[in-house]
Amino acid sequence: METYAYLQLDALGDPTRRAIVQLLLQEGPASVSHIADGFPISRPAVSQHLRVLKEAGLVADEAIGTRRIYHLNPHGFDSLRAYFEQFWSEALNAFQQKVEEQ
Repeated sequence: METYAYLQLDALGDPTRRAIVQLLLQEGPASVSHIADGFPISRPAVSQHLRVLKEAGLVADEAIGTRRIYHLNPHGFDSLRAYFEQFWSEALNAFQQKVEEQ
């Protein structure tokens, strides 16, 4: 699971991909055309960003007619949540140990 979280963190490391996730969070499911309208990059470039997000499990798509509609994949964010919960749990435990040593 940790390796998968790293893939997701890498995917979110790009500001355009973070902006796409934010757009889908705020506006809900959208076509590539609609998403591309909000960015100063080409539609194929947006499609490439969506592919990376999809491979990371953060978005999913559905064919509706000739269009692909993208939406956030809530299950994809579960592994990120678990990663950060583990990270903070370990960090707080280490902090507590240092405090108790003194």
